[in-house]
Amino acid sequence: MSANLTIQLPPLENGDRLTRHEFERRYEKMPHVKKAELIEGIVYMASPVRITYHGRPHAQVMAWLTAYWVATPGVDMGDNTTVRLDLDNEPQPDALLRIEPEVGGNSRISDDDYIEGAPELVVEIAASSASYDLNDKLNVYRRNGVQEYIVWQIYENRLDWLSLQEGRYIALEPDEMGIIRSQVFPGLWLAVNELREGNLNEVLAVLQQGLQTVEHQEFVARLHPN
Repeated sequence: MSANLTIQLPPLENGDRLTRHEFERRYEKMPHVKKAELIEGIVYMASPVRITYHGRPHAQVMAWLTAYWVATPGVDMGDNTTVRLDLDNEPQPDALLRIEPEVGGNSRISDDDYIEGAPELVVEIAASSASYDLNDKLNVYRRNGVQEYIVWQIYENRLDWLSLQEGRYIALEPDEMGIIRSQVFPGLWLAVNELREGNLNEVLAVLQQGLQTVEHQEFVARLHPN
């Protein structure tokens, strides 16, 4: 009788402690689950997404990054894409930019179509400073060499842009015009207050100024010397 029993694969549950291999096995068997992450060997599963506190801010960030991606060949972008960082960590960041490995980037696309290694820039939309995005996940991104990490805390409406310098994250500050400029992606300019206030037209206008700089043109030329 026992020989006829079918062993059922357990579902993913918040708080499960799993290897990355087991996490992927269970996640693949649950196509209705849209977002699950493995952080320091612990499973985190997202709640339903509200428009004000996640959906709209996420769309605004994606519009900003998409405009940069389109203008910068050699740079790739991901939206809610699973990233294999190490054996205990497989986050699914809200957005990311990566430099293609053929031109010096730190990540690659695996044979089964996942990102492996650290993207150069990751963006997370966080509920508040109490979120694991600003605690355990921050340490995971730092340890694995994510060069820039943007966290938008929606309840406080605060945006932090962190730059990895000598093994620790340092906050980049807006200049006198309220603009933060990426240290890794020349021309990626962000009008911080305009984004926080939902003024996407101005956010994109400032980005266009960055895309027209000599620094961005030289960056594109380095990525595509021919």
